[in-house]
Amino acid sequence: MATATTTTTAERPRTRTLRAGPLAAVLLLALVAALTAAVSLGSVDIPPGEVWSVVAHRLTGRTPDPGTRDLIVWQLRVPRALLAAMVGAGLGLVGTAVQALVRNPLADPYLLGISSGASLGAVAVIVLGSGLGLELAFGSALGLTISLAAFLGALAAFSLVWLLARRGGGFSPLRLVLAGIGIGQFLTGFTSYLVLQTRDEQQTRGVLFWLMGSLSGAVWAQLAVPAAAVALGLALLQARARGLNALLMGDETAAGLGIDVTRLRREIFVVTSVLTGVLVAVSGAIGFVGLMVPHVCRLLVGGDHRRLLPLSALTGAVLLVVVDTLARTALDTQELPIGVVTALLGAPTLLYLLDRRLERN
Repeated sequence: MATATTTTTAERPRTRTLRAGPLAAVLLLALVAALTAAVSLGSVDIPPGEVWSVVAHRLTGRTPDPGTRDLIVWQLRVPRALLAAMVGAGLGLVGTAVQALVRNPLADPYLLGISSGASLGAVAVIVLGSGLGLELAFGSALGLTISLAAFLGALAAFSLVWLLARRGGGFSPLRLVLAGIGIGQFLTGFTSYLVLQTRDEQQTRGVLFWLMGSLSGAVWAQLAVPAAAVALGLALLQARARGLNALLMGDETAAGLGIDVTRLRREIFVVTSVLTGVLVAVSGAIGFVGLMVPHVCRLLVGGDHRRLLPLSALTGAVLLVVVDTLARTALDTQELPIGVVTALLGAPTLLYLLDRRLERN
C-alpha cells in the first residue's frame, strides 16, 4: 500500500508537466497566429503571405519584393505587435509574482497602485522635462530616464501599500487591496494634475491617451529595454519559483523549508517594480492583465510556479496582442486605448473572483 501511494505521489508532477508542455506549444502557435493577424489587419489589410514574405526578406537581409507594403509591415506594425507581446508577457509575470507575494489572487499591479506609481514617475519626467525644454519623446535616448522614474514610482507605491497592509503587525489581503486602490486613486489624481500643467494641449491629449494604455508610435529602438527586462524578469522569477511556492503556504512554513522570507520578498519587490516601471514607460498603465492571466493559468496547470510563470508570460503575450489588435481596428475613425478593452474584460473577472471569495467565507 505504501509503495502504491509513493508511486502515485511521484507521478503527479509528471502528469502536470506533460499537461503544461502541450499547452505551451498551443500558446506558442496562438502567439504566432495573433502576431500575424496583428500585422495583417488595419486600415490597409495585408495578406498573411505577404506579411511573412516581407519579414523573411528583412530577416535574411534581402530587398523586399516590388509591390510589397514593406513600410507598413516592417516599420509600423511589426514593432507594435512585438511590443504588445512583450508588455503582455511582462504583465503576466508581474501579476503572478505579486499574487504569490501577497497570497491574494485579487492582486495585480493596477489594483495595488503599482502601475499608478509608475505612471506618476514617468509623467513627472515627461512633463517637467518638457517644461525645462528637454526632448523626452517616447523612444528617444532619454527613454531610460523615463523607465527609471517609473521604476522608482512603482517601488515607492508598492512599499507604501505593503506598509499600510501590515500596519499593526497583522496582514489582511482585503486591507492590501483597499490600500492599493486608495493609494492608486490618489497617485492617479496627482498624475492628472501634473498633466494639466503642460502648456501644450497636443502633448496633454497624447499623455492622457498614453496613460490609458497605448502602443501607438512603437518603433524598433523601443523594443530593446522591455525585451531585456522581461527576459531577465522571467529568469529571476523562475529561479525563485520554489520560494514563491513556499510563500503560498505562509511565512512560517516557508521559513521552515529553508526559505529566507525577508530576502525573497525584497527581491520580488525589486523585480516586479522594475518590470512594472519599464512596461508602464513604454505602454502606459494597462489594468487587469496581471489579474486575469495568472488566474486562468492557475486553473489550467495548478499553482506550481515552475510551470505557472512561463505559461503566464505566454498567455499574457497572446492576450495583449489580441487586445491591441481589437483596440486598433474596432473603430474606423479612431483607436481605442488598450486600457478600455482590458477593463471591459477584467472588471467582470474581478467581480467573479470577489464573488467566489465571498462564497468561501
